[in-house]
Amino acid sequence: MFRFQNVTYKDIINIKSLTIPSKKIVCITGESGGGKTTLLKLLNKMISPDSGEIFYLDEPLEELDAISLRRKVIMLPQNPAIYNGTVKDNLLIGLKFSEKAMESDDKLFISLQSARLNKKLDDSVDNLSGGEKQRLALARVLLLNPDVFLLDEPSASLDEETEKIIIENLVAQCKQNAKSIIMVTHSNKIATTYSDLIIRIDKGKVVNEEAMI
Repeated sequence: MFRFQNVTYKDIINIKSLTIPSKKIVCITGESGGGKTTLLKLLNKMISPDSGEIFYLDEPLEELDAISLRRKVIMLPQNPAIYNGTVKDNLLIGLKFSEKAMESDDKLFISLQSARLNKKLDDSVDNLSGGEKQRLALARVLLLNPDVFLLDEPSASLDEETEKIIIENLVAQCKQNAKSIIMVTHSNKIATTYSDLIIRIDKGKVVNEEAMI
C-alpha cells in the first residue's frame, strides 16, 4: 500500500526501504521523539520528504492531490481539534470539510457508540473530558469511513478498560470492511495483541519489523 524509498525528512526520518501492506493493522512503536508521528504525517502529505519517494498504491505521493488523498487516508492526531458547539456539530464538521453528504442522526449516534462515547448529539462539548474529546474525534473519523486510518496514540487519554473496548471495536470494524489501520502506540500490549505487523522506529530509522502470526 505504502512504499518508502530512501526517504529523509530533516534529521527526524531516514528510511531506506519500508513497505506497509494494505488492509492490515500496522502498529508503529518506539521511543518518544523517534519519528513515529512524523512518519504518519508523511503518509497523507501533511509534510513532504526532503529526499526520496513515498508511494501509495504504486502512485508517487508527490503526484497525488493532497486534499483527495486525505479523504482516503485520514489522520487522527494525538490532540485532535474540537470545535465549539455540540457533539453533533463536531461530527458533521468532518463530513462538511470532506465534502461528503450529511448523515442522519441515527448514523451519527452509531459512530458515538463505536467510539464508546455515551453522550447526546445536542450535548455541549464544553463539558467533555480529555478522554471524551478524544473519543468524539475518533467517532468523527469513523463517520468519514476512509480507506486508511492513521491514528496517533488514539487511546492515550483512556483508561485501560475503555482502551481495550475501543481498540477491539475499531480493529473488528476495519477487518470486516477491509480497511487499513496504521497506528502509533506506546503500548506494547496493544501492538502485540491487535496488529498484523509491528514496525519499530528508533531515531528515524526502521530498526525492526515483526509480522504477528
